[in-house]
Amino acid sequence: MKIVILDGYTLNPGDLNWQGFKKFGDLTIYDRTSLTDEDEIISRISDAEIVFTNKTPIKANTINSCPNIKFIGVLATGYDVVDIDVARGKGIPVTNIPTYGTSSVGQFAIALLLEICHHIGHHNQAVHDGRWESSPDWCFWDYPLIELDGKSMGIIGFGRIGQNTGTIARALGMKVLANDAIQNDIGREIATYVELDELFHKSDIIALHCPLLPSTRGIINKENISKMKDGVIIINNSRGPLIVEQDLSDALNIGKVYAAGIDVVSSEPIKGDNPLLKAKNCIITPHISWAPKESRKRLLDIAVDNLAHFVKGSPINVVNK
Repeated sequence: MKIVILDGYTLNPGDLNWQGFKKFGDLTIYDRTSLTDEDEIISRISDAEIVFTNKTPIKANTINSCPNIKFIGVLATGYDVVDIDVARGKGIPVTNIPTYGTSSVGQFAIALLLEICHHIGHHNQAVHDGRWESSPDWCFWDYPLIELDGKSMGIIGFGRIGQNTGTIARALGMKVLANDAIQNDIGREIATYVELDELFHKSDIIALHCPLLPSTRGIINKENISKMKDGVIIINNSRGPLIVEQDLSDALNIGKVYAAGIDVVSSEPIKGDNPLLKAKNCIITPHISWAPKESRKRLLDIAVDNLAHFVKGSPINVVNK
């Protein structure tokens, strides 16, 4: 059985082990495959039975051009890079990796928030640049320093990751509001469920942890920002298209939104004309919430387990049943 991993470097730049896949067949690993050159994609998986991809698209034509494919594994939670309907029609299960990054992504959301509150990186650099040594005062700060105790965090999307972020926020003394189509008792122990407009109106910080759906695409837009408190902070390490980036940039530049912490953007890698690059008080990181080694190791182990269950005839984590 031939197994091909189309874009393995991001998951495993060398600090993890691919050995788990090798017991199932002949393994070929490409560090990177073109996201736009479909001929290259097809040439690399044309005779493969098992294909794993992270961000390399496997579209209808690719699937139709590769008749040997029996299984497609997505090395991520989101699976929109694969045409799952065409795969279903050909009896090809598509699997994803759920829940591997819950702790890492929740931690990173809070890290973005704390950086906004204290600008630790900036002030560290200022000290190393000699500004503290030459300061006439015994301390200085270039940004307002923000205490989170007593403030309200509104979390849009209150599944495992949202609840993890909410738990940390509560430990910091924050009140937590949540909006989600599905409510449960665990969520009620952490947060108060509210309608979206109430969340916009009452939150000092808004964190996005919802999936990208037609109902959530562009949920942070000019109209909804107008419902928010003046000086609100927005955190997004879920999906870039949840935000209308020009609207957020405009709100940052006039101070309606005090600051934003962003780990995802609408087109990745980020394009030079993205309006958030020039917006005031906008921290942008390169989609790394998921990337601690511990999280990536869980992802890799689940991917191997997905393949093992498929080989046994009892596939799990199938997104196109």
